[in-house]
Amino acid sequence: MTGLRSRGRSIFSIEKMEQFVENLPPMDLMRSEKMTFVQLIIPAESAHRAISYLGELGLLQFRDVSSLPDPTKLFRDSLPFPLFFALFFFALLLELNADKSPFQRTFVNQVKRCAEMSRKLRFFKDQISKAGLLSSSRTALQPDIDLEDLEMQLAEHEHELIEMNSNSDKLRQSYNELLEFKIVLQKACGFLVSSHNLALSDERELQENVFSNDAYVETASLLEQEMRPQSSNSSGLRFISGIICKSKVLRFERMLFRATRGNMLFNQEPADEQIMDPVSTEMIEKTVFVVFFSGEQARTKILKICEAFGANCYPVPEDISKQRQITREVSSRLTDLEATLEAGIRHRNKALASVADHLGKWMNMVRREKAVYDTLNMLNFDVTKKCLVGEGWCPLLAKTQMQEALQRATFDSNSQVGIIFHPLEAVESPPTYFRTNTFTNPYQEIVDAYGVARYQEANPAVYTTIIFPFLFALMFGDWGHGICLLLGALVLIARENKLSTQKLGSFMEMLFGGRYVLLLMALFSIYCGLIYNEFFSVPFHIFGASAYKCRDSSCRDAHTIGLVKYQDPYPFGVDPSWRGSRSELPFLNSLKMKMSILFGVAHMNLGIILSYFNARFFGSSLDIRYQFVPQMIFLNCLFGYLSLLIVVKWCTGSQADLYHVMIYMFLSPTDNLGENQLFWGQRPLQIVLLLLAVIAVPWMLFPKPFILKKLHTERFQGRSYGLLNTSEVDLEAEPDSARQHHEEFNFSEVFVHQMIHAIEFVLGSVSNTASYLRLWALSLAHSELSTVFYEKVLLLAWGYDNLIIRLVGLTVFSFATAFILLMMESLSAFLHALRLHWVEFQNKFYHGDGYKFRPFSFASLTEEDD
Repeated sequence: MTGLRSRGRSIFSIEKMEQFVENLPPMDLMRSEKMTFVQLIIPAESAHRAISYLGELGLLQFRDVSSLPDPTKLFRDSLPFPLFFALFFFALLLELNADKSPFQRTFVNQVKRCAEMSRKLRFFKDQISKAGLLSSSRTALQPDIDLEDLEMQLAEHEHELIEMNSNSDKLRQSYNELLEFKIVLQKACGFLVSSHNLALSDERELQENVFSNDAYVETASLLEQEMRPQSSNSSGLRFISGIICKSKVLRFERMLFRATRGNMLFNQEPADEQIMDPVSTEMIEKTVFVVFFSGEQARTKILKICEAFGANCYPVPEDISKQRQITREVSSRLTDLEATLEAGIRHRNKALASVADHLGKWMNMVRREKAVYDTLNMLNFDVTKKCLVGEGWCPLLAKTQMQEALQRATFDSNSQVGIIFHPLEAVESPPTYFRTNTFTNPYQEIVDAYGVARYQEANPAVYTTIIFPFLFALMFGDWGHGICLLLGALVLIARENKLSTQKLGSFMEMLFGGRYVLLLMALFSIYCGLIYNEFFSVPFHIFGASAYKCRDSSCRDAHTIGLVKYQDPYPFGVDPSWRGSRSELPFLNSLKMKMSILFGVAHMNLGIILSYFNARFFGSSLDIRYQFVPQMIFLNCLFGYLSLLIVVKWCTGSQADLYHVMIYMFLSPTDNLGENQLFWGQRPLQIVLLLLAVIAVPWMLFPKPFILKKLHTERFQGRSYGLLNTSEVDLEAEPDSARQHHEEFNFSEVFVHQMIHAIEFVLGSVSNTASYLRLWALSLAHSELSTVFYEKVLLLAWGYDNLIIRLVGLTVFSFATAFILLMMESLSAFLHALRLHWVEFQNKFYHGDGYKFRPFSFASLTEEDD
């Protein structure tokens, strides 16, 4: 009787515990939010305001009903006849736009107007940026303005600004021409004076020696003929002066030489002032040139070449008094133009400043209006053109907020008819929505980069938050390097408010977004570094004295024979005496390799356990019986047993060879283990585990496809219609089952899929366990690389009694630590930890074939949406 009472009490306590667990509030990140498919019927007069309020709320993802199929086809076989008839009648009332392009939608004109206003605002922003003005961070006080008034204001501002730009360009062009003319006058005078003196001396020489010979006159050069006094009026020496970009001078001179066949004289001199390009507003270096030639044909060729090279030609009189007079006139006009240009720039900057005060508000307003009309285009008008019908997904917890927002929209728009908001049944899978914060969002992004979670399946981000930085730290374990990462993370977190408002580069933006990931990676790296006892690869006696000592006072045999243990083991982490000892590398290799296997098996077991919770949540008993159970048996009979052997060997100090034990467990399971036996009854236990692992393979492969075939056969023979809605055999509720709906069941396809899944798990168990050895490999590589930099760079430089050599060694060590160990090694460890999560962990339970919940929200609008 007492036994029955105790048994009854235990059953009651178990039931009470299960009831307590079921009543616990659900974790926000464990499963995505429950979604509901809703329909909105909005009167036309309140449509704009309702969509605006929903955009401020940001909890409804609209579906483009203009591209939907006939709703009667979706529900024809699943609804009673009265409901089906009502839906059919409602579908006739809808004006379905399935074949309409985006340019044929209802609100396309409003979208075009918003796009045009966005173009004008971008033009204003560009002009403000070119003028060097800063848009004020605080918006100037201005009464609310509607879209039509804003459109008129923008048109006026644009017209005024374009007119001012046109006038400014004309004035700038005139100013540049006068400035160039002034520079040409100043530089060309020197060329003309020197050429005139040269011509007089050459003329006297020709009169004495050449002009007396008639034969030479016929063959004289063109330049000599032009300098004869008797022909100076008809075909004398001419010149063209102008100015050209400095970068084109060499090509320009070469082209002139070839065009005139060398019958020209080219003089050049760089201009003293740079000239502004009116298009690019850049200062350009230019060169003044004077070309002396003879003949009309040469003049025509030279002018065409000047035009082709963009050279500006200016007439320069030969008379020095005229040159001075023109120079004075040009300088006077330049002074007037400078004053006019400065006044125009002040007026233009004043106009731009008035626009800049409201630019942010206007851009935000136009962006919102465009988003509202784009969303309205996803809705349909009914035949009466009085109501808009829309559909979409929203979280179940947001229904009350949405109803309140719609009621407020009805009241504010003075509509006589309220907005109808009611849920509908949907065939398609709902979107996935996780509520995240600043800390959890980067971990969710890491998971979503692999694939978005299926609706309400277990979310790996819950475990990634801790396991991911811990796996990183196993490969990066050094508390000196961890402190460096911690300082970087703390700097990013301390400047969070400032950096969040700035536009960062791609790398810096990624680093800032993962600042909390970096924080946890740094903290776990410090923890693992304390376990490894490495500070920039140097061990320290932090937690007490070492457990080992030298055999004598000289310690000559420390690195050859070894040390002697004289007290209890080092209390925390690796004993610092292992550093530099004869067995350092074998000891650390064994420790880190076995540790990697233990963490890997635990990580994979967690993934399989999550597949159980997935199957239980979706009511899929087939997945529990024929996937979860055999997978747990197979993995733990082999690699769980290996983990047990590792722990037993550590605890007992046995010298057994675990490689030999695992290999001959398969090759000769009945042989005597000999010195490799770790505990009593090991051999029969190995035989039992091997048999269970072999049985688990067909257990995963065969039962599930045949049971699915049997259920499908019974379903369409009418013998188990009553059971279809139960959690035991509801095929549509099972995530891994073939969802048959009304299509033919393909047994061969289901069997092949199950066979691939079983083979992948069996082979993957071996390869995934081996993949976790990367924890050992990268940890060893990081430690050895740190040792090399410390011993071969820093200590080697410190061995010299020279300050310069020590500073050079310290600099090289610092750069190697920063760029190789802190940047490259951390990136390598990050990528390997990412692979362990994506492949070895998530493939045990995570489907990742869902799609994100993307609600219509004003908060998510960016400048790219303009």
